[in-house]
Amino acid sequence: MIHPALLTLALLWGQSLPLPPVTGPSSIEVAALQAASTTPELRSSRILRISEVYAGALAFSPDGRWLVTGGSEGRIQWWAAGGKAERGPSVRQPGAVTALAFSPDGRRLAAISGDGRVRVWDAQSRALLLTLDPQTYYVTALAFSPDSTMLATAGGDNTQRPGSGNSVKLWDLSNGRVQGSLRGHADVVTSLAFAPDGRTLASGSRDRTVRLWDVARRLPLRTLSGHEDYVSAVAFSPDGETLASGSWDTSVRLWAVRSGQPGRTLDSGGGLVTALVFAPDGLRLLAGTQDGRTRLWNPQSGALLASLGGHTDAVDAVAFSPDGRVVAATGGRDRNVLLWTLPSAAR
Repeated sequence: MIHPALLTLALLWGQSLPLPPVTGPSSIEVAALQAASTTPELRSSRILRISEVYAGALAFSPDGRWLVTGGSEGRIQWWAAGGKAERGPSVRQPGAVTALAFSPDGRRLAAISGDGRVRVWDAQSRALLLTLDPQTYYVTALAFSPDSTMLATAGGDNTQRPGSGNSVKLWDLSNGRVQGSLRGHADVVTSLAFAPDGRTLASGSRDRTVRLWDVARRLPLRTLSGHEDYVSAVAFSPDGETLASGSWDTSVRLWAVRSGQPGRTLDSGGGLVTALVFAPDGLRLLAGTQDGRTRLWNPQSGALLASLGGHTDAVDAVAFSPDGRVVAATGGRDRNVLLWTLPSAAR
């Protein structure tokens, strides 16, 4: 999910953030891991200080070796996931980096750029492989298909012509061409997620709905309604049976994918939900919020397992390490990526 400030940036189409540059090396501070007695509030075990004005994107590599971060000045940095230093070289692209995603096979890294394009990098050599230009709309979200052959991108209208934007595009990564488009949302598409089997794609929108799509037939399956404000994040459980949707109405809703029926509703505690991710085992659900906190639930019971504090600005992106032991979150203008090593009670 893109922070509201970066969504404003996207609406300006290609303009970079009007903020002064930051100089000086990145550094890592180490803090103690603490927990309270009831619902624990965990302090970060590591802090990555990003050399950008704004830290808005991150992703773990599928093999767990790397944590990649992106910021407002277009720099993409590689960090050793278990280490204490950046592992260069970094790469740069025009404008702010607002979202990052590794392909499931670990070979590619996709990044949304502030110039309205998506760039696909070789994750090992860090060479630029593809530049995808939607042309008709700015990009706010992306997701790789489980087989790593397709990239879905979404966004909103850049042409001011009704019906020309607010769609999802499916790109063939073998040639960088559009395979198809999914249309139906009435406002900006903010978030995307493929089901684990690759047959279904979920999209969340500022029109307050979630749509499920048949990827092969390029057809809508159903519309999930119930949120009272923008839908800002969507995530499938690892077994594909449950979809979580987060909203600016401060709730996280769980849906049965097969039937489309609503299930449990989780309260974020007053913060607008900005990002969602399931743990690899499906037993925990992580949400970032605009109040700077990251909350960890058991999605089956609805129990709040922990509140992860430390950010002084909205949380823009959250991620689990592939082994589920480490949580990472960005904090926008506080320029920090916080990492928590979860105690056994929160795993």
